[in-house]
Amino acid sequence: MARPRSTLVSVEDTPFYHCISRCVRKAWLTGVDKYTGQSYEHRRDWVETRLLELADTFAVDISAFAVMSNHLHLVLRVDIYEANTWTDREVVEHWHRLFQGTDITQKFAKGQVVEKFEVNSLKHSIAQYRSRLSDISWFMRALNEPIARMANKEDKCTGRFWEGRFKSQALLDEAAVLACMAYVDLNPIRAKTADTPELSDHTSIQLRIKSALNGEQPDALLPFVGNEQKDMPKGLMFSAKDYLQLVDDTGRSIRDDKRGAISSTSMRLLQRLNIPQENWIKLTTDFSRLFKGPVGTLEELDAYCEHLERKRRQGAANCHQWLDSA
Repeated sequence: MARPRSTLVSVEDTPFYHCISRCVRKAWLTGVDKYTGQSYEHRRDWVETRLLELADTFAVDISAFAVMSNHLHLVLRVDIYEANTWTDREVVEHWHRLFQGTDITQKFAKGQVVEKFEVNSLKHSIAQYRSRLSDISWFMRALNEPIARMANKEDKCTGRFWEGRFKSQALLDEAAVLACMAYVDLNPIRAKTADTPELSDHTSIQLRIKSALNGEQPDALLPFVGNEQKDMPKGLMFSAKDYLQLVDDTGRSIRDDKRGAISSTSMRLLQRLNIPQENWIKLTTDFSRLFKGPVGTLEELDAYCEHLERKRRQGAANCHQWLDSA
């Protein structure tokens, strides 16, 4: 039985989540339908454009994404602290980028006088919007619903375009986050739709590589900020250069025709995470098959399950086998 989203998402335990949306029926999200020969490649632009728009609107950061032929992978980071720093006006302005709001919030956004009897309603709406703007379910809703409407209109049909619910799993520690990001970024290479990460269209790794060529990081993605230090900015606790090297090395290793050794730089990163090379290749090849629930070491998994009062530690054996190795 599917669990309520509230029993899966616990920002107190981790802000990072791996989300997957899959298409229903035989419709394709993108790519070329092998049955009809029709191309849906333009829909990749729909998804990526919407994603980047949402990243600028929600207090939810995109760590990694890959738009595949009939499904979408995301690694998201929820930032409730950012949402709490927004002023009431900023909250309303963010919300109105995507939704109409109410007559009262529209008046407030335009600087018009809000009557006394409307103040409580306005405060309630602002509190609700602030919460939703740091909510994964609302993020995925704001992504999937417009894409579904556009695809149904193009296909001249009605009904669901996506499966009833997107899947999400908590990423409980650094190793889980990094492995899941690499797994997502290497999707096109595993599917043999791209030969290298830089040729993997509509993926976060391609955006990161293009920016790295100019000595930069993409504004729309959660940045790498290096090793943890005092008063450090928000971001991933790794070096961007090291991550790009690790993904490139891993991509070469998992391809049958491009077997290559993991470089010394990548090995140092894996040693920091306490992950043997063989485990890393398995994680970045079969992440979604290995883990159906939260991902992390047994210590992190125990804390997560205890906090959410879950008696069953889903996937504990695989977490121990692939992430607890010394």
